Amino acid sequence: MNPTMVLNLLTALSLLISLSSVIVVAEIPTILDGPFKPVTVPLDQSFRGQAVDLPNSDPRLLAKLEQFDPEQISVSLSFNYDSVWISWITGEFQIGDNIEPLDPNSVASIVQFGEFGKPITEEAEGYSLVYSQLYPFQGLQNYTSGIIHHVRLSGLKPNTLYQYQCGDPNLAAMSGVHYFRTMPVSGPNSYPSRIAIAGDLGLTYNTTSTVNHMAINHPELFLLVGDVSYANLYLTNGTGSSCYSCSFSDTPIHETYQPRWDYWGRYIEPLISSVPIMVIEGNHEIELQAENQTFVSYSSRFAFPSEESGSSSTFYYSFNAGGVHFLMLGAYTSYNKSGDQYRWLERDLASVDREVTPWLVATWHPPWYSTYKAHYREAECMRVEMEDLLYKYGVDLVFNGHVHAYERSNRVYNYTLDPCGPVYITVGDGGNWEKMAITHADEPGNCPEPSTTPDDFMGGFCAFNFTSGPAAGKFCWDRQPDYSAFRESSFGHGILEVKNDTHALWTWHRNQDMYNAAGDQIYIVRQPEKCLVKPQDP
Repeated sequence: MNPTMVLNLLTALSLLISLSSVIVVAEIPTILDGPFKPVTVPLDQSFRGQAVDLPNSDPRLLAKLEQFDPEQISVSLSFNYDSVWISWITGEFQIGDNIEPLDPNSVASIVQFGEFGKPITEEAEGYSLVYSQLYPFQGLQNYTSGIIHHVRLSGLKPNTLYQYQCGDPNLAAMSGVHYFRTMPVSGPNSYPSRIAIAGDLGLTYNTTSTVNHMAINHPELFLLVGDVSYANLYLTNGTGSSCYSCSFSDTPIHETYQPRWDYWGRYIEPLISSVPIMVIEGNHEIELQAENQTFVSYSSRFAFPSEESGSSSTFYYSFNAGGVHFLMLGAYTSYNKSGDQYRWLERDLASVDREVTPWLVATWHPPWYSTYKAHYREAECMRVEMEDLLYKYGVDLVFNGHVHAYERSNRVYNYTLDPCGPVYITVGDGGNWEKMAITHADEPGNCPEPSTTPDDFMGGFCAFNFTSGPAAGKFCWDRQPDYSAFRESSFGHGILEVKNDTHALWTWHRNQDMYNAAGDQIYIVRQPEKCLVKPQDP
């Protein structure tokens, strides 16, 4: 090497060393660094994504199998690691004036399974059903589903990869081989590696971006915090609109186009036939029909560990995923202190052993702490009834949807910063057709009239003017509230990685970013020595 080359190399090395001395490696903040000064990320006008529904003709939505071959296959968890549910549909739905439900007994509900790498020798049998969506008005098309199967597998080992086939072996109508991994055994040092969380998913081109990003992150569990298929943005003839009330204000009943549920199930199958999905109801699952029936599709299509967790309803239940105890709460059924859900919640919380499941995470659909104008303080009656109970038992994290944007709170209780309150995270930005929420209630002219805020389905009025703090005497703050740490209007999903009994990494991924980029990232830190919880009942 000649002297000039050596000199150039030394100069470049010297420059690299000098640059390295000024590079600061950004550390991931923790909740203990807060409470944080509120941050609003300016709206990115250049990227709004494609909040347009996939057409019914999209190949990903079409049936590709024979009549009794299983489709729309999914896995969901039971209460503990040793049991899961496998669900699927056989037979084609019917829609029109003259429909005749299929016979659920015409095909068996069988799952054959075994540990990966070993012969499939185990077999379990479940039950099947069909449901109908009926309208008592002339000209509206009725719907009846294919045969929905639910089979519970039991006696499973923790943190073990299993393979399975589902269907009816007597009809030579079995699925291909699918795989799932059981949850780790519950304990303070035992957690699923990554938990994906999203809300208000729908079936748009943005949805496909969200799901693709999610799949790249290889989650071991998927929580969907309400609003699934958005079938209720359509008339029964298949005509849809991103704003149902704007386009179809004269319909005698809020219609739905139930085949969108089947399209959603077909689209999402590659993910949830291997990654367990746990769902809680949202307002788009109400789906009123004849005889005032509601939530029929939601309650029929998914399997829930309601019975296993002591619940009598598909609207609320609980389960363990390693050292995390999840509370899936219902915002569209009674949450009053005298009601069944509240009494169930008291029993469930009292039974939780924080030495075994240190983390306590709650989810429901409409947020209590959202600063967007859309749905502002809509769930205030639920908060008034339940917040004290969740605080008393030391809930660590709360995930919500409903508002089509992202927001993370500081630790908060009763609208006041509190180091022992939960962190509330809104992830209603999964990609649905109704588009993003972009206006905030604290901006000039955006504070809604209080009488317009209660939820239409649940009714009641509990959202009064604040009585203390910077917003005392007002219904809205005149700046971003102190309890709001970070908010941004972008589509995306989140990943929760519980590291141990005190630290969990939360990462929110925006659809417009590269797969490994983070739109928001923070360590959630528990302080059990500081935030004492109500002792377990003897």
